Parts: sequence; structure tokens; C-alpha cells
Amino acid sequence: MQKVEPPPIERRDTFYAVVAPDSHVVWAAGTGGKIVRSEDGGQSWVRQASNTEANLQGIAAWDSDNAMAVGNDGVVIVTRDGGRSWTRAEIPPSTNPNKLFRVRIAGEAAWAVGEFGAVLRSTDRGANWSRVLPEEDRAWNDITFVDDAGWLVGEFGALMRTADGGATWESVATPNEVSLMSVAFRDAEHGVAVGLAGTLLVTEDGGASWQQVPAFTREHLYAVMWDEDHWLAVGDKGEMATAQADAQQWQLGRVAEGDVSWRTGVARAGTRYFLAGSNLAVLDNGTLSVAGHKRM
Repeated sequence: MQKVEPPPIERRDTFYAVVAPDSHVVWAAGTGGKIVRSEDGGQSWVRQASNTEANLQGIAAWDSDNAMAVGNDGVVIVTRDGGRSWTRAEIPPSTNPNKLFRVRIAGEAAWAVGEFGAVLRSTDRGANWSRVLPEEDRAWNDITFVDDAGWLVGEFGALMRTADGGATWESVATPNEVSLMSVAFRDAEHGVAVGLAGTLLVTEDGGASWQQVPAFTREHLYAVMWDEDHWLAVGDKGEMATAQADAQQWQLGRVAEGDVSWRTGVARAGTRYFLAGSNLAVLDNGTLSVAGHKRM
């Protein structure tokens, strides 16, 4: 009897992160160690052998060949050949849980953040990692850099910044105690952080001070990006928020009419937006295509 191979993306799959290193190549990572890749802008997908069954929470790529993913149990996997093979990298040992939530690229360096104060750095494209900050009972949910300036966001409104490429960090007060889930900057001065219960903070001075945007939703916001000429944030129940460069006036809408999926990641490849979350979706000129589902 001929063996029937399952499709690369199945209806039950959940994806937590997505990255698009160019206009054609897209990777998404999620539950059970699943990694899928498209080389035609999301028209078709291929599953790649990640060599882990741990849930993968974050993925980042320098280019179409070099990428890394992080996740539960301190898992860090790296590819140098476009995902044809993924190899496990070791992180510093710890007696605490080592769930890693995000991995980001800053020049040639890579940064991963997660539970118990995990802030890890690699200077050899993910092969080896060192701990930058001491462990503590607080999770860091995201990190971003603009040249040598960097910012960390985490639980209970925690926020830190660096001016020397991450060699030293200082805490910054924020006007809320709600967990911040994602942060992005359009230049070294202007940034946005989003979090639970619709929390949205903006800065115009490199993160030295933050102002809270009046609440316009109670839904959690999990990811924010600067998209060349505007801000874009996504979160629970299909909600999507956008704003112009000054990040003062936000418009609340939906990814697509009728869509109520939760979204934890967003990336753009060419004219298409790729959304990770309760499913893997492609938004192209207002039309939402959910892998393994129908168009919306």
C-alpha cells in the first residue's frame, strides 16, 4: 500500500513566528517543532526536518540560506543551507526553565529572549550563545536594535535599553504595569511597544521616556512592526492596528472581514503580509489566504 504523506501544513497546526528574508522566501515555525518554507511568496510550502519536537516560538533569518529558530526547553536550531538541514546549538546551562520566546538579528549578532530573564547573544550566527543579563524571575518577550541602540520589553511593563550594542543595559520606567509583548523602532529615536489588554506605548527620544496611547481595544496585541511608512500591530481575534510615522493616531480594524484568529507574528515579503498564529495566513491586497483553508 502506498504511504500517503500529510500536507506540509495541516488544519491543526499552530505557528508562532514567521520571517521573510526576501520577497520570495518565507519561513514559519510553530508547535511540535514544525518548520515550513515557501520559495514562491506563499503560493506553496514545504515542511523541513527541524530535528526537534519542542514548540518553536521565534524564527529569524539573515538571508535565504542562514536562519535560526528558538523555542521551549532552551531549543535553538540553526541552518546554513536554506533549511535542508537544521542543527541544534547549545545555550548556557540553567536550573530554570529555558523557554525562549523570540530571536532577533542585529547586524551579524543574534539575540534570543525568554523566561527567567533570559537574554542570550550569539556573535557567530547562532552557533554559540552567551548569557548577557543575570537570571531573574521575569520574562523578556522581545528585543530589537537600531545600530548600537537596543530595547528589551517584558512582563509587568518591564523595559530596558542599551546604547552600546548590548554590552550594558539600563531599566526605563513605563507608564503601565501590563506585560509588553513586542517592540519595534523605525529609527534610533522613534519606537512603539505593544502588550496585553491593548497596551500601546510610543517614544520619540530613543526610549528614554514612553507615552501611553489612549486605549482603543482591550484585545491583546502580540506583535508590532514598522513597515516602511506606517506601523502595524496584530493580536487577538483578528484585530489589526495601524498608524502613521508619528504613531499618535491609531486605526483599529481587522486583518480580514470575518477573521477572528489570534496572531503572534507578522512579516512582509514583497506585496504580501505573512501572519503567524492560530494558523498561517497570507494577506495580499486585502485577500486573506489561510494555508489549508479557504480564502477570506
